Amino acid sequence: MTNSSLPLDVGRWTLNVGRLSFLLLFAPPANAQSSAYGPPTAVPPNESITHPAARPPRNWIDQTQAQADAKSAGCNECHARIEPMHAAEQNVVLGCIDCHGGNPAKGLKKEQAHIPPLHPEFWQNSANPPRSDIWLNHESPEFIQFMNPGDLRVADKACGLCHGEIVRNVDHSMMNHGAMLWGAALYNNGGTNFKNYHYGQAYGPNGEPLKLINYTPVSPNDTKTHGILPYLEPLPRFNLSNPGNVLRIFEKGGEKQLQLGNPTVNEPPGRPLRRLSERGLGTLNRTDPVFLGLQKTRLHDPLLGFLGSNDHPGDFRSSGCSACHVVYANDRSPSNSGWWSKYGHDGLSFTADKSIPKNERGHPVFHQFTRSIPSSQCMNCHMHQGNLFVNPYLGYIWWDQETDGEFMYPEKQHNPTDAELVRSTEVNPEAAAARGLWGDPDFAAHVAELNPQLKHTQFADYHGHGWIFRAIFKHDRKGVLLDLADHPIAFDDPQKFAKAVHLKDVHLARGMQCVDCHFLTDVHGNGQLYGEPRNATTITCVDCHGTVAERPTLVTSGNAGQIDLLHRSRCHRRSPSISRHSPRTRRCIASVSGISHIVAL
Repeated sequence: MTNSSLPLDVGRWTLNVGRLSFLLLFAPPANAQSSAYGPPTAVPPNESITHPAARPPRNWIDQTQAQADAKSAGCNECHARIEPMHAAEQNVVLGCIDCHGGNPAKGLKKEQAHIPPLHPEFWQNSANPPRSDIWLNHESPEFIQFMNPGDLRVADKACGLCHGEIVRNVDHSMMNHGAMLWGAALYNNGGTNFKNYHYGQAYGPNGEPLKLINYTPVSPNDTKTHGILPYLEPLPRFNLSNPGNVLRIFEKGGEKQLQLGNPTVNEPPGRPLRRLSERGLGTLNRTDPVFLGLQKTRLHDPLLGFLGSNDHPGDFRSSGCSACHVVYANDRSPSNSGWWSKYGHDGLSFTADKSIPKNERGHPVFHQFTRSIPSSQCMNCHMHQGNLFVNPYLGYIWWDQETDGEFMYPEKQHNPTDAELVRSTEVNPEAAAARGLWGDPDFAAHVAELNPQLKHTQFADYHGHGWIFRAIFKHDRKGVLLDLADHPIAFDDPQKFAKAVHLKDVHLARGMQCVDCHFLTDVHGNGQLYGEPRNATTITCVDCHGTVAERPTLVTSGNAGQIDLLHRSRCHRRSPSISRHSPRTRRCIASVSGISHIVAL
């Protein structure tokens, strides 16, 4: 070792001694717990300071498959091979009685397993009965849930655990309360003097009429700006009403007004003459005819509170959630029904369940929910008014009761008796139907089969309320049919209607159904009470098509709220399916036809 290396070795020795002294100075006692990561803790590391809470009991959302199967064991003895109600939802584990109620024990008779109705004379079989009208209001909630868990009287119990927000929104939706129908009729005919509608329809579990109150406080500015209504009341009894338009006393026609309780043979029973009263709001005053008409038609009008009339093609449906999401066979047109058209239009079942008759009208096509809803299902309700809403979208309007009339009336004029008129108006509110052939439901069901013989028009294959709808074709000012290139088509051309342009909506012509634009909030509502359809709508044309100056955003801009269509469709699998196609385009796949459309951003 040289002298030059000594200072370096002494320095290293000094450093090591310092390190050892530091460790000895701060070393923990021998009995103390030590760790390489710091000083000892106040609580031993192996002692748990948290105690997991007991798991809540299993419910429908997280029950096991074995638990669900036990709730269907007896049901499957008769209803073997029935379709799963939630086929599109792989994680839904439900038994039959979770939704329907009843007794799932094995070996029971039908009467023991099923929930019996209070009025068995109304419910002769498992099909939706024709013209059931108010029957649901006179049944028990248990039976209503058994026959249709989606009915809004019981949907909160049957569907609400998973779809609570949707059920609450639908309760306040216009498809349930129908305020736009009653409000427009009353205001436009002078029955009431307020534009902000006051009356709507809703029923509780036992059929009691409900007053709907908006979930949040509504200011006058909310009503003025967004059309939100603070409440809707049940329709008052017609005998409490007064004529809203006193000027109707000057209408022509009629005779001296009758004394109360003293009828004459010259006035039809139950149908007062046109004049209301000689003295207006006073002696001999009659009730308002609009209130009277609404009370007569409200239970037959197409709203979610009741079943469809289930007696014509175009009237087969259930109530509540099932009115839309469970498809019935109503229209054989591939344009209006998509792939559902192959099941006909007679409301027949095609289920694999052998216990369901296949020749009995009033059954859904399958025992299954779907979002692939054809426009023919929408037409079950949106037939009112016959020249508006879905009818023009499909390219039809009300038949004028004259065009090609030689095929629709008997050769010799028929003057119906009072009894015949009553029977006819039970299935078709048009008085003319009692004189024509289409008052017979069997004739009306096959009226579209007359199309090859017709000279001036073509009839639709759906006949909600027994009404006849005729197609609209492109023609010039002289009534000559035109093809797509505006070339005239000869009147005697046997293929003229095939060559002429059927004026259906361009979206329908491209394979899009109603639900491809109107879904989520547009059909379920957003929980607010509205009185006009435009106020309850989210989507507008510019959301997908843009404007002259701006590209589309795929974010709705309607009054009912903003919805990111791309995000909602991709993340929540809503109709339609919208996905990224390129940095500047999005692909939209129609929910029924599966046809792909590109939206440029």
